Amino acid sequence: MLLGEIFELVQLVFVVAFTVFLANCVDYDILFANKFVNHTDSSKVTLPDAFLPVDVCSARIRDNVFVIFILIISGVFWLHRLVKFIYNICCYWEIRSFYINALKMSMTDLPYFTWQEVQARIIEIQKEHQICIHKKELTELDIYHRILRFKNYMVAMVNKSLLPVCSRLPLLGDTVFYTRGLKYNFELIFFWGPGSLFENEWSLKPEYKRGGNRLELADRLSSRILWIGIANLLLCPVILIWQILYAFFSYTEVIKREPGSLGARCWSLYGRFYLRHFNELDHELISRLSKGYKASSKYMNCFMSPLLTVVAKNVAFFAGSILAVLIALTIYDEDVLAVEHVLSSITLLGICITVCRSFIPDKHMVFCPEQLLKVILAHIHYMPDHWQGNAHRYETRDEFSQLFQYKAVFILEELLSPVITPFILIFCLRRKSLEIIDFFRNFTVDVVGVGDTCSFAQMDVRQHGHPAWMSAGKTEASIYQQAEDGKTELSLMHFAITNPHWQPPRESTHFISLLKEKVHREAATGQQGIIAENPAFTSTHSLQSDSEPRSLIANLLMGPPSLGSLHMGREGTINPVSIGVSEGASALRSLSPVSTSLHLRGSYPSARLPRPDHPAVVAGRPMTGSGTDARTISSGSSAWEGQLTSIVLSEYASTEMSIHALYMHEMHKQQSRGEVSRHTWHRQESDESSESVNEDIEVARTFPRSSTFPTTSHQAGAAQQSGSQRRWGGTLDPVSGSFRAQRTPRMPMGGWSEENQMSRHHDPVPEEGSEDELPPHIHKVT
Repeated sequence: MLLGEIFELVQLVFVVAFTVFLANCVDYDILFANKFVNHTDSSKVTLPDAFLPVDVCSARIRDNVFVIFILIISGVFWLHRLVKFIYNICCYWEIRSFYINALKMSMTDLPYFTWQEVQARIIEIQKEHQICIHKKELTELDIYHRILRFKNYMVAMVNKSLLPVCSRLPLLGDTVFYTRGLKYNFELIFFWGPGSLFENEWSLKPEYKRGGNRLELADRLSSRILWIGIANLLLCPVILIWQILYAFFSYTEVIKREPGSLGARCWSLYGRFYLRHFNELDHELISRLSKGYKASSKYMNCFMSPLLTVVAKNVAFFAGSILAVLIALTIYDEDVLAVEHVLSSITLLGICITVCRSFIPDKHMVFCPEQLLKVILAHIHYMPDHWQGNAHRYETRDEFSQLFQYKAVFILEELLSPVITPFILIFCLRRKSLEIIDFFRNFTVDVVGVGDTCSFAQMDVRQHGHPAWMSAGKTEASIYQQAEDGKTELSLMHFAITNPHWQPPRESTHFISLLKEKVHREAATGQQGIIAENPAFTSTHSLQSDSEPRSLIANLLMGPPSLGSLHMGREGTINPVSIGVSEGASALRSLSPVSTSLHLRGSYPSARLPRPDHPAVVAGRPMTGSGTDARTISSGSSAWEGQLTSIVLSEYASTEMSIHALYMHEMHKQQSRGEVSRHTWHRQESDESSESVNEDIEVARTFPRSSTFPTTSHQAGAAQQSGSQRRWGGTLDPVSGSFRAQRTPRMPMGGWSEENQMSRHHDPVPEEGSEDELPPHIHKVT
């Protein structure tokens, strides 16, 4: 990390100095042979002949005001980075000392430790030395909260459609613009910049925890966003020049070497936040998205225009013919390259052919978008409801391209970011100031030993579960409190599988137990041949293709050889073992030794548990995240074998999460048939308070409000409706008894009074109190 920051400082100096040198110290007439140079000897013109003398170069720089301005701004920014670098040196030294002295990990062995081992040692150190003085023991969730405090807030704001800003453009339709520059400004405004909402790295400012002065705070935040937007607008020329130069120096060589790299795809920044679980570390997210990259590329390549394909084939033929002639002439006589523009023509023709090939589909490709989309879902875990069954439509493809965009589009957006970011801040983000203030107040909890964190990151099904995602009857959350797209439920399962020793809250434990019981019961049912109508089979049936990992996911539910029947030998080899049907279901259970494993085993009286020496049990034990080194799992195993074992066990956990994600989506699909779908592309309008509040409420209200401010209900009849009818906006047909979805007037996003349970979220917001009072909606979590 230290070496990387050193080279970043060197890169900044090089880019600025080299650019100024090229603009002011080179005589391009000599370089392009437009000017004759007198030489005392008969030697040819050399590159140094095109360099201007030092005094001439210095005079040109001094006379150029714009260059002086660029140098001043770059110098200030470089000094800021230098100060930050010096501060980081001290932080890195403390981290190094902590790993060596506290965790007993040498720097030579550190690259070979897994994150689970590091985390387990931190938990053990806390018990012995009390590195956190506020609580006796640290949990896995506490460690994740400390690392991902601000990222969890960003994931939650993206999930609730506060960020980023979605706009409808005339030709492009609904477009999401989210770049690294815009993300930097968001973090500057919310978390760590001057005047931000947080007073330090772990605590939200007290005034933002109370609702009495929300309007004043919203005005203050709006003004701050305005000034930051103006600063971005003033610095736009400098930042734009930097972006262009950095992109030119970074990608020119790559484009020359691999012209097709611009036609490759990458996960967009918006896609990374939309697809990210709560409490998911960077390496976990990257690993998960990387596994879905191949299937995603195949899916996007299914949509090839026949017209473009015909044009590309013919253009490639003509360009290839000319290129073949030039190459043949060059082979015959290399002096052909000395002819003007011959070398340039060969380069451009090669690029043209490469680009044309990207529009020509593979002749062996099979059009199966639904199956590919199911495989993608197994890895990315999130997908709007209306995509399923519509994978062959261009609308689905265009929406997926917002998550999985061309590399060229990514570069273009980053280049345009300095120009567009100021306008987004000034004209779009400022309008959401009140909603942002309400969001941070309503969704911030004080965790003992951790500080203020996002309440969504608690992954509490009772507070933030969604009835349509298997949380019906277990959640008290209103529409405003519900996480969208099953984010709470899927994040909970992901964290429980990744950290099996973590003890979730009672409601979450019950949710995990019921879900795993359903999955394993239907897995056993599927192995007995009754697989036609159970969701576990339906969710994995489409994976039975040679294009993607059927042996890991599909075969686990479809019969032997299953993951439970994989025997890991002492030499690190994997041998198939024949086991029975009931033992196969038990092996599936053993893949996830979460804290509720004992409860789960008690739920299966008919399933014979595997023996302690069963390979599935042996495979499940190292995943518990204990302090045992993964390299010593099997006696006599070497460090390399231990690392191979760790990789295989990580694949087990990833596969189990893929199964549960597919199953949960299938259950959600069956449960929500005929109901109004609320997904990220259609949700922003439905959540606006101005659209869903009756006029009499608007007249009675004497102060402005946002769509995220809690209000009280005035309709007594709403309290008598069933919970499903209140949440889902539908009615029961008294004749047929079927459910009919309808768009009913809803309370604002903060309309928590639709839930008449006694919950700590339903108290009215008091006026501003003293500093010592616990503010409303800020709960202390122990």
